Amino acid sequence: MDEYYMRLAIEEAKKAAMLDEVPVGVVVVRKGNILVRSHNCREILKDSTAHAEILAIKEACKILNGWRLLDCEMYVTLEPCPMCAGAIVNSRIKKLVFGAYDNRSGACKSLYNITQDERLNHRLEVIGGVLEEDCKKLMQEFFKIKRSKCKEHKK
Repeated sequence: MDEYYMRLAIEEAKKAAMLDEVPVGVVVVRKGNILVRSHNCREILKDSTAHAEILAIKEACKILNGWRLLDCEMYVTLEPCPMCAGAIVNSRIKKLVFGAYDNRSGACKSLYNITQDERLNHRLEVIGGVLEEDCKKLMQEFFKIKRSKCKEHKK
């Protein structure tokens, strides 16, 4: 099932890329039911906190009418950053599955491990590397196009 939900998150990431947003997609699932699908919207919303994970958490909280996302699982194409990892812990999500590792700002295994830090009051199951190559390729292609556009603009 992890790969199934990750494929849906990849579809969300592709939507972000089409909007010229960094291609990160998220799916939140509760007891086998998809609650929320989301993608990055920082550029569109002009909001530095409009990461896919944050938007998905906010929407899931509205749907469940509470801030605790107990019994929820999050599937995200890129390892969450410190801000998102903190929000995931604070919302009490029980399981996080991510695709590509992020050696620059990943906060769930790579650079930090906020989601399993024993000093915090909640820890969760974390599985990384699900459909990793597909997720990584999406990011690489996006930034390759961005760099190409920058070079053309400078000419």
